[in-house]
Amino acid sequence: MKYSSTYRGMPAGNPIANALVVIVGVLAIGVSIVLGFVAFVVLAGIVLVLGSIIAIRVWWFARRLRKQAGEEPASQTSSPGGVIEGEYHVVKGDKNS
Repeated sequence: MKYSSTYRGMPAGNPIANALVVIVGVLAIGVSIVLGFVAFVVLAGIVLVLGSIIAIRVWWFARRLRKQAGEEPASQTSSPGGVIEGEYHVVKGDKNS
């Protein structure tokens, strides 16, 4: 019953059993990689859809707030040249300052 940790052989002495163990191991690793990739794609799709829904909701909410505030689009509030029109009064102050 002496078992050494340096023994690295196959569990069975039969070469056909050893080949089946290797084939089943390779298939198990392949299936786990494929399932992992599918799970990643599904999760990425869910995150993408939820992110799109949140982005659209935030945009719609900001648009509704601007509409409630009575804000007009920027093209109607200023003149084409970028000049702000208004009245002004000249205030005469002290000549010492």
